[in-house]
Amino acid sequence: MNIFAGVMSFFGFGSPQLPPPPPLKTYLVQPVMVADEKAVFATVQSANVVPARARIGGTIVELKVRQGDHVEEGQVIATISDKKLGLQANSYGAQVQAAQAQLAQAKVDLDRAQRLMAANAISKNALDQARTNYSVAVSNVSAMSAQKAVVQQQSAEGAVLAPMSGRVITVPVTDGTVLLPGDTVATVAQGDFVLRLQIPERHARDIKVGQPIRLDGADIGLDGPRFGTIRLVYPEIDNGHVVADATVQELGDYFVNERVRVWVSAGNRKTIVVPDNLIETRSGIDYVRLWLGNGQALDVPIQRGQTIHKPKQRDGIEILSGLASGDRLLKP
Repeated sequence: MNIFAGVMSFFGFGSPQLPPPPPLKTYLVQPVMVADEKAVFATVQSANVVPARARIGGTIVELKVRQGDHVEEGQVIATISDKKLGLQANSYGAQVQAAQAQLAQAKVDLDRAQRLMAANAISKNALDQARTNYSVAVSNVSAMSAQKAVVQQQSAEGAVLAPMSGRVITVPVTDGTVLLPGDTVATVAQGDFVLRLQIPERHARDIKVGQPIRLDGADIGLDGPRFGTIRLVYPEIDNGHVVADATVQELGDYFVNERVRVWVSAGNRKTIVVPDNLIETRSGIDYVRLWLGNGQALDVPIQRGQTIHKPKQRDGIEILSGLASGDRLLKP
């Protein structure tokens, strides 16, 4: 049997030699869909910008914040004083004392009337009159005390409080400024920043809520790109642009209205992408190691395109020429 197999092999009728299987750690080149990214500019905006307003009229006697300061919700940022409130408080205080004296006298008259009525020395009408006078005196004390409390509350409202925690953006007043009720003392921006994108209207149909966006790390002073999502698309086109808000985690400490470059998807396209660790650059030329299928590998030159960034994945490199679908690559 072995002699027969040898003869058949000598005349070329032996079993064909199968190519060796590919190594376990090879990368199969296949076209994939990637986002066709376009660069647009966005401005850093606070999610909420709320003014801290004066609740009473008066003069600012103490201003405790300036632009850029961080404040907590309920923190006193300014104090407004109105001298008329102090005079009114003194006036109502004197009226309360007078009403209390009248109440004491009415109580004495009522007690006397009750004793005389018990001895049948006065009429019932006189007793009713004493009771009425006492009730009026009690009401007068309550009314004057309430008016004094109102003035005291107005004086306490001279403290301007921060409406929320955040950073002071503007302070349009100084010490000694005269304010009316409702005037703005400062504006506070909440620390939750969003990116307000201005996207050309030709890409309006491609922008959707939940769509990912990307910021270059070099543009924002961070190592590596940052990713976010579009959370709101405004339904009105403004001056040829679609306005959208996007959220990005770890956005950093920005100036409000600072401009940054943002990459957004304007559709998808099919291309070849390989991991960046499979590309080796020598003498200014990019090479990949191509497995030939016969147990050998060959370094072939390629033309690289743009870098494809994806969240929580290794960066990929778009290959413009040099590879075809079905090729297998080895790590250099």
